[in-house]
Amino acid sequence: MTTNFKLTTPVAMVIFNRPDTTEKVFAEVRKAQPPKLLIIADGARTGREGEQERCEQARSIVLNNVDWDCEVLTNISPLNLGCRGRVSSGLDWVFQTVEEAIILEDDCLPHPTFFQYCQEMLERYRHDERIGLISAANFRIKRETQYSYYFSRIHPITGWASWRRVWKNYDINMARFPEVRDNGLLAEMLGDSFSVKYWTKVFQSAYEGKESTWDYQLTFAVWLQGQLGIIPNANLITNIGFGAGATHITDADHPTANVPLEEMQFPLQHPPYVIREMSFEKYVQDYLLKWTLGYRIRRKAKKLLDGGKKH
Repeated sequence: MTTNFKLTTPVAMVIFNRPDTTEKVFAEVRKAQPPKLLIIADGARTGREGEQERCEQARSIVLNNVDWDCEVLTNISPLNLGCRGRVSSGLDWVFQTVEEAIILEDDCLPHPTFFQYCQEMLERYRHDERIGLISAANFRIKRETQYSYYFSRIHPITGWASWRRVWKNYDINMARFPEVRDNGLLAEMLGDSFSVKYWTKVFQSAYEGKESTWDYQLTFAVWLQGQLGIIPNANLITNIGFGAGATHITDADHPTANVPLEEMQFPLQHPPYVIREMSFEKYVQDYLLKWTLGYRIRRKAKKLLDGGKKH
């Protein structure tokens, strides 16, 4: 991060019931000192012992420790809306409030240079309709390139930034999915059979509301507009939330868990083109997506086995 950098971009934090990870992520936000901080918080679930207290602790960590000149706005649900309903409605509020924002969930720990990278990318591509979002995650060995980032159709949504112009296309219910699915548009977009099967399956699950997820809907919205994500050539975010308390993937051996943080070098070296980086997409498909698919199969098998043992 350059010594004269000043963060002027709003930061949105999504928090719930994990004061331990919230404290670590907020510590980095506190160092960055955004001028506007928007807090999205879900309510505790009924029947979960101690969860109300943990939710209050997480909120207190953020709200009681803003000790710089900052406008703090809150969107706190008194009831539990779940990951799908809370994050999507919270981000609706964020992008109704501000034109652009940096978004961090309570288990996404950023490198200090994450904020400058996001801010510079938001400014550079603010009006470029080819770009849908700015990702902070890389998840692989650096490319040998002179440029600081590249472009990809697949864009990890763990520490990211975007604009109101993109979020306006977001639809939690994915109303266009049946049309896209039935007309074979995913096959035209993705090409290879594994990707088509994988994304059809996850989009179908999101469309039917089988999983409490909001991020597949964002990927779908970005794809509908033919937009790309920006991928840094250094991993600027690490997910510290994998484990027993996680909402979705609880396996701490997941390949995207606790990926080492790297420093982004400034000034940024901008590529003189907007072309998809196919090797990154192939890496994600051949390694991360297949690992995740295998994880889901193992998890379902374990549930069936555990259910059988109870009888």
